[in-house]
Amino acid sequence: MTTTPAASETEPTTAARAAYALNAGVAWLGVAATLVVSALDGYDRVPVEAGLYGDTARGAAGTVARVVDTLSYFTIWSNVVVAVSVTLLLARPLRATRVVRVLRLTGLLMITVTAIVYQVLLAPSVDVTGWSLLTDPVLHVVTPALTVLVWVVWGPRGWITLREVPLALVVPLAWIGWMLARGAVVHAYPYGFANVEEFGYASVSVTLLVILLFGLVVAAVFWGVERRLQRRAARPTLD
Repeated sequence: MTTTPAASETEPTTAARAAYALNAGVAWLGVAATLVVSALDGYDRVPVEAGLYGDTARGAAGTVARVVDTLSYFTIWSNVVVAVSVTLLLARPLRATRVVRVLRLTGLLMITVTAIVYQVLLAPSVDVTGWSLLTDPVLHVVTPALTVLVWVVWGPRGWITLREVPLALVVPLAWIGWMLARGAVVHAYPYGFANVEEFGYASVSVTLLVILLFGLVVAAVFWGVERRLQRRAARPTLD
């Protein structure tokens, strides 16, 4: 019978804390900058496909709608989860409760899916201009790469087990529920593949299910890498 190593209870090093602070700061910066630019109607206006976010009033009249649209993107949710999870890790590094561990894995899962989906499905058809030249790379490239790098190098180790893998889908499922429920009211959705107005619920549901399954695979990959990193760290060193 094999046993799963316990979560690490070692106080993080100064370098680890600095890495966590940088990771959380960049994630919060990306979210805050995006919300501010959106609220001020600073993003360049582009033609909006029917059934997608973006068809809001200009100026102050459309502030609330623009901000709520922004807060309804999976990208923003993923960056917020990363920011919250790493902030908690920085504030209470030894408090490895189930919720904190799941939130850590959820952030890794969501930000990785965000980066991959953006590069594969969205970037080829997106014309990045204006303020998007600043915020898009932070949200879709810098924060994902930094988050994974910080986890690989500084962990903490022992926080990901098979029990956390399926639980990491709770927040993505909550986003799907919110996105579809709001879409049914405002008749607009954040992404083309989620455009119920064009494709209908059946087709969109299949696409979202595939993405969820992909997310489960991503979480399982992080679990596998975690076990490998733990075994490597446990190997005795030769003096």
